[in-house]
Parts: sequence; C-alpha cells; structure tokens
Amino acid sequence: MEPAVLNWFAKLKEASVLQPFELPNKNIQSCKLFVKRDDLIDAHISGNKLRKLEGNLRAAAAAGATRLATFGGAYSNHLLASAAAAQQLRIPITGYVRGDELCATSNPILRRCHEFGMQLEFSTRSAYQKLKLKSGLDLPTQTWYIPEGGANPEGIWGCQQIYQEAVRQNNQQHFDVVFIAQGTTTTSLGILASIPPSTQLFVVPVLKGFDSIAEMQQLIEQAQRATLTSNLVFPMEQLIVLDQYHHGGYAKTSIELNAFIAVFNQHQQFPIEASYTGKALFALNAHLRAFQDKSVLFIHTGGVV
Repeated sequence: MEPAVLNWFAKLKEASVLQPFELPNKNIQSCKLFVKRDDLIDAHISGNKLRKLEGNLRAAAAAGATRLATFGGAYSNHLLASAAAAQQLRIPITGYVRGDELCATSNPILRRCHEFGMQLEFSTRSAYQKLKLKSGLDLPTQTWYIPEGGANPEGIWGCQQIYQEAVRQNNQQHFDVVFIAQGTTTTSLGILASIPPSTQLFVVPVLKGFDSIAEMQQLIEQAQRATLTSNLVFPMEQLIVLDQYHHGGYAKTSIELNAFIAVFNQHQQFPIEASYTGKALFALNAHLRAFQDKSVLFIHTGGVV
C-alpha cells in the first residue's frame, strides 16, 4: 500500500482515544470502565467500518486491484463509509444495493453515496443474496470485492488493531474484560485474535436468533485460508456470547432499552444508539456486579450520527 494511503489511515485512527467512563447509578467503585472511541474516527467512515476497509484496501493493493466493489442495503453505513473512503483515496468504486425499486435519490444515505462518486447498481433481493458475500479479487476486471458489512478475513485483520491500540493507550496494560456489540462477527473475531489469555471477550449479538458461534466458526475457516490472517489464533474458550439483549431483533428496541439510552446520553460522556452500542452497554450494565476489581473495555463501534 502506498505511504500516502497508510498515512491517511493512521491519521484517522489518531482520533480514536481511550477514555474512562461511568454508568449511571454504578455502585461498584472498584470496577474500572474504559471506552475505545472509534466513533470519533470520521463522520462517515466511522468506527469498525474504517478498520474493515483498511484490511481490505491493503489486500486490494497487494493484489493489484484498480477498483473496488461492495454491497449493502438501502440504509447501509458500510456503503456510505466505503464511498467516502474511495472518494478520499481516489479509487473508483461500485456499490451493489439490495432492492431494484430503489435509485440514487431514494434516501439520504444513497444520495450521499452517489455524491461521493460511488457507482450504484440496484439488484433484486434474490440476486443480491447470491452476490453479497463475494470477496477478493476479480482478475478480469481488476476489482477487489468487499462483502456486505466488510465481513471477510481482511476485515478481521483490520479489527485487531482496536484492542492493540487500546492497550497502548492504557500504558501497555491489558484489560480483564472486553464488551462489544456483534453484527457480522468480523470485529469480534479481530478482538478475539488480539486479546491475551487473561482477558474475556463478551459479545452482544444485535440480531434475534443469531447463531454467533456458527457464524464465527465459518469466518474463522475463511481466515485460516487467507494470507493476511492465516497466522491468527482465535481462543473461543475466552468468548462469552450474551444473546438475550437483542430487544426484539435488529433495529428493534424496547421501553427498557430506550430508557437506559436516554439516561446514559444525558450524562454526555459519549453517544450511544439503539441498534448496536446501546444494546451492548445495556448488557454490560446488567452484568456489572460480576466485574468487581476488574478493568473493563467497552468498544464503541461507531454508527452514531
């Protein structure tokens, strides 16, 4: 990857700081809470979106790709982040969008992607299901395909850096516990591959009925065959899945969750929302008594407008 591109990524990641924080009504004074603020990285290329893109762009450059392509729904933050990054790095990009009834002006997300220069291709839902997992180099067109949500081994590679940076920002001290919201499992696996044996990783799936372990195992198999990630180890025995905090499913919420988010956001420490970070922090709050005398890292994966 060219030095200018490496410097671009490095500059954006400087904004992701480590901060101590408090939960409302926390009465366990010996529990130390920290948040990794990936939400501060960029207005459009926020949180783990940048991490996944870095691994993919590194692999794309190594493969000699000259353009990018990726996939997403009508309100995909991944599409928006990819479009914004491609514009800034002057790389042509195509976005395949689920829903052939849509167009570039259907909503503010798609409009912004178009303004960033992304070529939008609208697909039927059935055709999209066959396309969305396409990953890697298409040799005839020299196009590097990033699957929906950046869920590939290259995305895992980029997400390792989240925990590694947090440790450096914590005076090289590891954390006892890490909490993170889980969507595609890509970020979770990046964290899992970077923690020491003394650290536990708690993941909070935001999808109802999501088989977290099976999804992670499937992506691990891909990672073991990929150049960037073949040397990574994923200690599943250090993983704890909290799958009862989806509050009805993706983009669903509850009275309890809304109340928790409202109270937390009033304290103005950092913003959370109901789809990802709010659910993960709600779960952390529910389990807080188990972490007495421990240091806990909450990873803010972005996504807050």
